[in-house]
Amino acid sequence: MVNRSTPAQNKFKSFWRALPLLLVLVVALAAPFSAAAQDYYFSVPRAWVDVYWETDGSMTVEYEVVFQNGVGAHPIDVVDLGLPNRNYSAGAISASLNGQPASFIDRQSPYIDAGPAIWFSNPIPGGASGTFRARVVGIREVLYTDNQDSDYASALFMPNYFGSEFTYGTTDLTVTFHLPHGVTPDEPRWHTAGHPGFPDEPLTGRDSQGRITYTWRNTSASPSREYVFGASFPAHYVPAGAILEPSIWQRLGLDPEVVIPFLLCLCFAIFIIVIIWASFAAERKRRMQYLPPKIAIEGHGIKRGLTAPEAAVLLEQPMDKILGMILFSTIKKGVAEVVKQTPLELKIAEPPYPLELRDYEQQFIGAFREGNTTKRRKELQDMMVRLVKGVGNKMRGFSKRETTDFYRKIAEDAWTQVEAAGTPKVQSKLYEENLEWTMMDKNYERRTRDTFGGGTVHAPMWWGRYDPTYRSAGAGSGRAPSAPTRSTGGGVSLPTLPGGNFAASVVQGAQNMAGGVIGNLSSFTGGVTKVTNPPPPPSRTSSGGGGFSGGGSSCACACAGCACACAGGGR
Repeated sequence: MVNRSTPAQNKFKSFWRALPLLLVLVVALAAPFSAAAQDYYFSVPRAWVDVYWETDGSMTVEYEVVFQNGVGAHPIDVVDLGLPNRNYSAGAISASLNGQPASFIDRQSPYIDAGPAIWFSNPIPGGASGTFRARVVGIREVLYTDNQDSDYASALFMPNYFGSEFTYGTTDLTVTFHLPHGVTPDEPRWHTAGHPGFPDEPLTGRDSQGRITYTWRNTSASPSREYVFGASFPAHYVPAGAILEPSIWQRLGLDPEVVIPFLLCLCFAIFIIVIIWASFAAERKRRMQYLPPKIAIEGHGIKRGLTAPEAAVLLEQPMDKILGMILFSTIKKGVAEVVKQTPLELKIAEPPYPLELRDYEQQFIGAFREGNTTKRRKELQDMMVRLVKGVGNKMRGFSKRETTDFYRKIAEDAWTQVEAAGTPKVQSKLYEENLEWTMMDKNYERRTRDTFGGGTVHAPMWWGRYDPTYRSAGAGSGRAPSAPTRSTGGGVSLPTLPGGNFAASVVQGAQNMAGGVIGNLSSFTGGVTKVTNPPPPPSRTSSGGGGFSGGGSSCACACAGCACACAGGGR
């Protein structure tokens, strides 16, 4: 058949034939933009998390999260809540959105390793806000043996976080640990992860049930960042079977299902070593933080009546110096006598003693009755632990800042009196009376040498019990250096000695504590602070996926002695 259509008619017919194809193409091109306009995008102005460590060894976690949905964003109709493991039941989960209960709870979300997908029939529309609440009871296998103390149970917790591509703004985040019923204030320990914006120490107190609480708060936290919090408490508060031993993978810090990422991590070994070296200085500083966490908000006013060693603990003086103070106090009280200065050996007198001894002085001389060096060192560490805890108890209700300023002034005033003395005899007497207080000055070694190095010193009445060299020299010359002599006029005549020898011997007193007595000072101090202010557990890393309304993935704990309640990342 002959085609009788004109060219214009042919073009018109071709257009109508191609129109369906063009419409399909337009729809296909428009679809991504339409979907993009409906992506989940929200902020989390506030979030409260309460974690209850129960006496049966399980964990209860409660969330209250305020969502502000973005303008034009997809309605928030589901929340994936990451949990530490799958040892929970669907019936133990309850949730609501703006007061209306969830329409459906899928026990295990397909988008996270462990945790439910919680659906709502009243979603939060774009531009609106809403409050999500959830409670999960009876999560099991969340406690591990503390890797610092086998008598303690340890737990770590990571609050739920969201994918960074779906969130904006900051979060006022509050996390509260409720420790098991019966735990007393001086028993638990907190672990600091060192997250910026969170306090170095949690706020401690009690909840309405009388349970000890640790609370961390950061008013500008990131809604898409992992934050880990931890605590330890005596293991006897929960059944022994509820506390797990870390697996070999946990001890190595590895996830057995992620071997390839682990191998890739080995490529960063040099980088890790650099970080370890960089953190060495920070660890040394932490070792000097003796005092345990407070059980109440710091009070006001000065705590008076502390002894020089107790004040030195508060001022976080080196432990060999504190032991040197105690050494001098026992010698002055006639209880101890130095037999050999390097390494230090003492002869302990038998009771009764002329003056009453303080608890730490009794423990000090008890340690030196012990002939075994290792046992002596352990007893001195135990003595320092009790001393530090005692100072912590005495400081409750008082201002640490005001009290430390008060005792620093006492130490400075002691030196001012000694340096301003008019005669060598008066100067020696004032130095003897204030010896332990002058030792608190960080420059006491230099000031001692500068003050006494150039003249003659009237030796203290107890000097012969401290300096065996001086004692033996006096015996050979017919003098009586270990005790004062009475002059013909009826007064007391104190023996004298060169000031340089006196200054060097006093300075050496504290240093001798490290020689053959406590060994390495850093190691000795760490043995004390790991009890009074234990270090944070090793950090862990985890990766999260993408997400929509929120939720996350459970994590493998990269440390021994921890149980992580983890969440984050994607739907």
